[in-house]
Amino acid sequence: MLWVKAFHIVFVASWFAGLFYLPRIFVNLAMVPADSHAERERLLLMGRKLYRFSNLLMVVALALGVWLWLGFGIHRLAGQYWLHAKLLLVLGAIGYQHVCRAHLRQFEELANRRSHRWYRVFNELTVLLFAAIVVLAVVRPF
Repeated sequence: MLWVKAFHIVFVASWFAGLFYLPRIFVNLAMVPADSHAERERLLLMGRKLYRFSNLLMVVALALGVWLWLGFGIHRLAGQYWLHAKLLLVLGAIGYQHVCRAHLRQFEELANRRSHRWYRVFNELTVLLFAAIVVLAVVRPF
């Protein structure tokens, strides 16, 4: 089970690396001048590829997490409130991944109405999410 846990951590960290960087691409896209088509297309290509790759990492991380959960014993969930909170935050991370796809589509359709500052704040949400998930998994505060 330690191998599964180790690979779960590796894939979760890799998935979040994608979630850290994808909104940075959005910051840059929001700052691209309207007449800079080549730069815009390059950033969109990077965003699409990063989204697909981080989606793959997410699927593997979730599969390994389910394997750990089954090994932990679903029947042992009673009183494991840290795990309930962690799973809720994981659902939030999955939702964040899908929201990133929606923002990417808006950039593809030239429909973005948000500023680069908004995307800078949006980018910081992943740091808070990642930190909370790690603290819950390691410290198990409740």
